[in-house]
Amino acid sequence: MITLDQLLASRDARVEHQRKLAEDFPRASLICFTVMLPGPVKRDARSLTVARAGVEAIRAAFHILYEEERDLETGFEAYFVVDVPVPEAKRICCGIEDSHPLGRLMDIDVLRSPIESGMTCPVSRTEIGLPERSCLLCEKPARECMRAHNHSPQEIQDTIDRMVQDAKELLRD
Repeated sequence: MITLDQLLASRDARVEHQRKLAEDFPRASLICFTVMLPGPVKRDARSLTVARAGVEAIRAAFHILYEEERDLETGFEAYFVVDVPVPEAKRICCGIEDSHPLGRLMDIDVLRSPIESGMTCPVSRTEIGLPERSCLLCEKPARECMRAHNHSPQEIQDTIDRMVQDAKELLRD
């Protein structure tokens, strides 16, 4: 289990690493992949299943110029540099999130180059004409359900467990 302080420090380190990679590859698109698991456990068999599936999906969708994986206690992270314009890269990544059996548990950010905006920041789904992500359990926007605590932690964990189990069986076939 990780603490809030560990999680926040990890996010700060991720943002700093993204900034450095964007500086190292200023004319390419930077993709940052993480696993979305609510709760204090960010690294377990489920998260690693999602991580492997996400990395494979990204590798299959892009010609990768640079790749780096970090298997941390605070969660799996992967970074990819691709030679595809940012809006196109975001559309491809949203396609993975929307169509892969484990895509709802993947957070695939495409980051704007600091050349474009002065800072490294993720492109939103709405910027490329897509709706916000929906909740795992209902059709409302995920952000609304998280803020309002519309679903119990147990309901969410049970849904994630089922998704991972179903995907394992599907991906085995």
